[in-house]
Amino acid sequence: MQTIAALQAVVTATPFDGEPSNAELDAIETEMPAILADVVLLDAQIMTIDRTPTELDERRIRRARRRALAARRELANRSAVVSLSGGAA
Repeated sequence: MQTIAALQAVVTATPFDGEPSNAELDAIETEMPAILADVVLLDAQIMTIDRTPTELDERRIRRARRRALAARRELANRSAVVSLSGGAA
């Protein structure tokens, strides 16, 4: 029977300081246009939760959805270019 104590040192060897790493912060900054576009889309959808959407509301949601999709497409294209070029964009 193996004890877990021998493996525990490997798991807890690196203390977690609670802060994101520089790579994680860079990834968040890269994804920020898509995140903000999603927030705008959610805001447009939330405004119509308790009422029937008007034509203006529908246009606002449609426009926000297109912006969110465009931001995601741009992010995907940028990621594809980075992976194809070996990390240099």
